[in-house]
Amino acid sequence: MKIRLLGTGTSQGVPVMGCDCAVCLSMNPKDKRLRTAALISQNNTNICIDTGPDFRQQLLAAQTKNLEAILLTHEHNDHIIGIDDIRPFVFRQNIDMPVFGLKRVLDDLKHRFAYTFANSPYAGVPRILVHEITPFQEFTIANIPIKSIDVTHGKLKILGYLFENLCYITDASYLSDETIKLIKGVKYLVLNALHHEPHQTHFNLSEALEMIKIIEPKQAILTHISHHMGLHEAVSKTLPSNVILGYDGLEIEI
Repeated sequence: MKIRLLGTGTSQGVPVMGCDCAVCLSMNPKDKRLRTAALISQNNTNICIDTGPDFRQQLLAAQTKNLEAILLTHEHNDHIIGIDDIRPFVFRQNIDMPVFGLKRVLDDLKHRFAYTFANSPYAGVPRILVHEITPFQEFTIANIPIKSIDVTHGKLKILGYLFENLCYITDASYLSDETIKLIKGVKYLVLNALHHEPHQTHFNLSEALEMIKIIEPKQAILTHISHHMGLHEAVSKTLPSNVILGYDGLEIEI
């Protein structure tokens, strides 16, 4: 199994439009961050986690030829709004794209992309087959076992995803004891870390590092990173040996 971080930025991306801070002006490609998403690949099966506004650009950069399913963490714009761009995969593979998420998220998807779910959709719509899941539910995609996990994003209940040796969590501000117990000791943990200051709906860096200490993964990779975090090279030097600052295009063999 392989994970590729398609994007590691916040809802505004990095650089932020009109900002002239050191990060936004940086020429280091690791300081350029599209909206947060990931691609899980195994045995020619590709599964996307979230489809934000940069989805098309991200899958072109990853040279993705096929896509078998989409896992949604939640319904915020930076995680869902690019789903119309699944059309080339739907047409070429002649499938209704399986999309997994909470009922609330799928209901929002049906509302915002009503033309896709119409009784008589026009030709060319991105055909979608929704699969409602709940926290701590086990399911499989092309023989890949997956378990959804409970994550809290401010006051909003969202999902993370646990694979055999990999756990992917973004936009978390709190993890329940049940979630922590389930993922404790996982080999690879992707976890959000917004910046250094406290935030109502996201872990900041110190909170993320404290959670990593509790979970004890072999390797942790930080994502959903704001331009306020600082330059990639500078921040990376401050992190524990088992923690790396994620960047767009980072690929890890699991």
